[in-house]
Amino acid sequence: MASVRVAVRVRPLSQREKDLSAKVIIQVDGHKTSVLNMKDNFHCMSGESCGESVKSFPYDFSYDSMDSTSPSFVTQEKIFTDLGTDVLQAAFEGYNACVFAYGQTGSGKSYTMMGNPVDDPIKILGRRTGRLQCVNEASILAACPFLWAFYFEIYNERVRDLLPSTETQGCELRVREHPKDGPYVEALSRHHVQSYTEVGQLMQEGNRRRATASTGMNHVSSRSHAIFTIHFIKAMFDADLPSETVSKVHLVDLAGSERANATQATGIRLKEGANINKSLVTLGIVISALADLSVGGGLKKKQNFVPYRDSVLTWLLKDSLGGNSKTIMIATISPADVNYSETLNTLRYASRAKNILNKPTVNEDSSVKIIRELRAEIARLKALLSAGNQVS
Repeated sequence: MASVRVAVRVRPLSQREKDLSAKVIIQVDGHKTSVLNMKDNFHCMSGESCGESVKSFPYDFSYDSMDSTSPSFVTQEKIFTDLGTDVLQAAFEGYNACVFAYGQTGSGKSYTMMGNPVDDPIKILGRRTGRLQCVNEASILAACPFLWAFYFEIYNERVRDLLPSTETQGCELRVREHPKDGPYVEALSRHHVQSYTEVGQLMQEGNRRRATASTGMNHVSSRSHAIFTIHFIKAMFDADLPSETVSKVHLVDLAGSERANATQATGIRLKEGANINKSLVTLGIVISALADLSVGGGLKKKQNFVPYRDSVLTWLLKDSLGGNSKTIMIATISPADVNYSETLNTLRYASRAKNILNKPTVNEDSSVKIIRELRAEIARLKALLSAGNQVS
């Protein structure tokens, strides 16, 4: 069993927030992130304080990226080292892994996941210079001769291929469920890659096709959820038998939660926002249900139901959220008081996700695993027999 690991990152004040003379209400202290309620009417009718003015949440990682001149400032490199290393290591060992970014629109999700799309493509999976010492490109490619990349988006609850072939160009793709491997996108084009340079190029190509638009909150707002997947196929010999592990790494850049009055959305943008919020609400319900099951064991039959299929997003993330995967959630927040409600919701969302327990297992050939375990058992019994003979 492994709990979902959660990281929170605070971005700098945006120009819009500076124009509104926004105050900073976020403080990061070690692994703890705190938010201050600046409202003047924070009192009960009796005149006494009503609740706590400061709410604090502990996480696996809390990153302060508000002020680049501050000694506590956390760079992209630090985040890539902390999180990207674990993702690569998990894939290298045969485990599925998932990293997904959640937060208000304009809170820095895409930047945290991908860095600068021109200079720093696919940073969460490491640099070509090999600064992630745990697993470098050469060792992975030596052990994993086959790497396949897939990239698609969920736009208005419909799946579109971001790296389309002639067959999938302009088509709406269907989601199916394999009895063993779980949900997948039917007919999604796959691309064989041999280096992280090629992976980065494919991601840039897909990003150019992704649905984005300007809103009152963000001039390049993502209007879809994007999922970039890499399949690692590692061939080797285990117990003198040929063996193969197939692991999947999902990089999920969610569209941001938004309020229509803040984004000033109308027409198509309003419909997009409604579908984004619908899928994110479902994601929140799924996370709460999984957290309840992990903490309380789901005493009632009704509580055992997790509504994965209420949204295409949660259906496709079924394994990552409550199954066979080592999962990391990155929650990105604004430090400004004008975004207090959205920031508090994001922090609560992330705190809830910490309680989810997954069951990651190595994706290997079952027959090879059984033979290896039997040989280990025989060796153990031989050792016990030998020790018994020596005693007698």
